[in-house]
Amino acid sequence: MSILIKNAKIVDSKKILEGDVYIEENRIAEVGEVKNNKHDVVIDGKGKAVIPGLVNTHTHAAMVLFRSYADDMPLMEWLKKKIWPLEAKLTKDDIYVGTKLACLEMIKSGTTTFNDMYFEVEAIARAVEEMGMRACISSAFFDFFDEQRLVESLKRVESDLKELRRFKNVIPAVGPHAPYTVSLGGLKASIELAEKYDALIHFHLAETREEIEEFRKRNGKSVVEALNEIGFLNRRLVAAHCVWLSEEEIRLMAEKGVSVSHCATSNMKLCVGNALNYSAMKKHGLNVTLGTDSAASNNNLDMFEEMKFAALLQKYHYNVPTLLNAKEVFEAATLNGAKALGIKAGLVEQNYLADLVLIDLKKAYLTPGHNLVGDLVYAAKGDCVETVIIDGNIVMENGNVEGEEEIMEEARKIAFDLISRE
Repeated sequence: MSILIKNAKIVDSKKILEGDVYIEENRIAEVGEVKNNKHDVVIDGKGKAVIPGLVNTHTHAAMVLFRSYADDMPLMEWLKKKIWPLEAKLTKDDIYVGTKLACLEMIKSGTTTFNDMYFEVEAIARAVEEMGMRACISSAFFDFFDEQRLVESLKRVESDLKELRRFKNVIPAVGPHAPYTVSLGGLKASIELAEKYDALIHFHLAETREEIEEFRKRNGKSVVEALNEIGFLNRRLVAAHCVWLSEEEIRLMAEKGVSVSHCATSNMKLCVGNALNYSAMKKHGLNVTLGTDSAASNNNLDMFEEMKFAALLQKYHYNVPTLLNAKEVFEAATLNGAKALGIKAGLVEQNYLADLVLIDLKKAYLTPGHNLVGDLVYAAKGDCVETVIIDGNIVMENGNVEGEEEIMEEARKIAFDLISRE
């Protein structure tokens, strides 16, 4: 299919211009003044902006079923008393339905690709494929420092990596949960599996002070030092949170090509006790991306809101109003996220993937329009998204996604049934 978007504002982290965007199959074929008249669909871009699809680099998508179930609690109490017990009741069908709801929410707020860590990867991938999205899906595991549990987990993860290859727009990944739930042996095995199957790694790192202090007590060295020794730090790794890192650790991670997923909203809500050291990450060239984390700790998957909160947290925490400016945070949510996941997306440029979002500029909160990138970061909300194109296919048009009412109703029933299960 070919799509022509006419007379729109074209905006990414490198440019703002006016013109047309022509899509052939799943790629952007022309940008600017398009002379090709052979097209299947024409979209009038007047009063609209075309931006790259947003890339959410840290999610647990199916946890939308837990939205507002466990608010206003400390992180470990939240996990141990509320989240982990409820997760133990989840079925494969629950995860499928929850992921479809998450995909619906992300599409409607302009996210075209997400990086997920959860269980039952076949159910997640099926939901992603049916919703027309693109996703990196990691097979999550914990070994809790038990050798037998590690052996069993690795068998499942290897099987999952093979299964994920069946799905067209899915990037396979290994998902060792965190340094406090997975042994160093498990982490070393993770990178070996990732290399064997050409997969990414998705990991929680340095989210709390307690986590890194406990690791040092147990292993006699810092977590980043230990990860480097086993070859865990490399371009395959997307590390979520990373708010308790020294500048030397940041420099080392940058040198090894690691990407960081900053989850400002979730971190503020769960009070992890620190803000990302963006200045040091920028200084050393570490690839900083944005993630929402789960809707259980955010409580939404709106990347427009995430851009604003990420920028404001830097400014407020460090008392420096110029930190993480609008252009930088917009790039983190688009081009940097695509880079972390190894896809050619994040810019409205020829030969880039046709993962694009049309913004309705006729919103009151986008008026008068002095600075469009500034408006997208500081003023916009997810409901400014009018049309979404993923892999060259229109998955939302005029604010509507096919079957959205049924998806929400089924998810609502499952969520309340889940709480009542013994």
